[in-house]
Amino acid sequence: MSVTLCREDGTYEGGRQLTATWRVSRVKMDSVTAIEVSVLWYTEGKGDMDLHVHHFARFESDQIRRSGLADAQSLTCTLPATPLSYHGRLIRLRWCVRMRVFLSDGREIVTDQPFYLVAPQSIEKGSASVIGADRRGRV
Repeated sequence: MSVTLCREDGTYEGGRQLTATWRVSRVKMDSVTAIEVSVLWYTEGKGDMDLHVHHFARFESDQIRRSGLADAQSLTCTLPATPLSYHGRLIRLRWCVRMRVFLSDGREIVTDQPFYLVAPQSIEKGSASVIGADRRGRV
């Protein structure tokens, strides 16, 4: 399974489009019952974990057979202005494209492709940064 973002640096402005491609390989089509692809944010750190799904698509086995597993599929959505990615000492807010593959034996495989959501127009001005992180994304 793989998810590829359209921006190599993985940084997106709020209110702009996110485009990604995804595909499943090395899994037999007959063993896949469904695939879910979503754009979401979640929190990590002190306290309870929050999770919010911004964009969601589910593909059932008949849709998967028509489009094929090995062929790259695309996902496009407009990102919200907030909440912005945040990497603090006690809490982190992370955005990702999550792909879940459900298998006929009851197992599921999950992969996340993280990205950063920054303030609108901050990339153009050269001031894009993840709050709480240095220029290389380290906290």
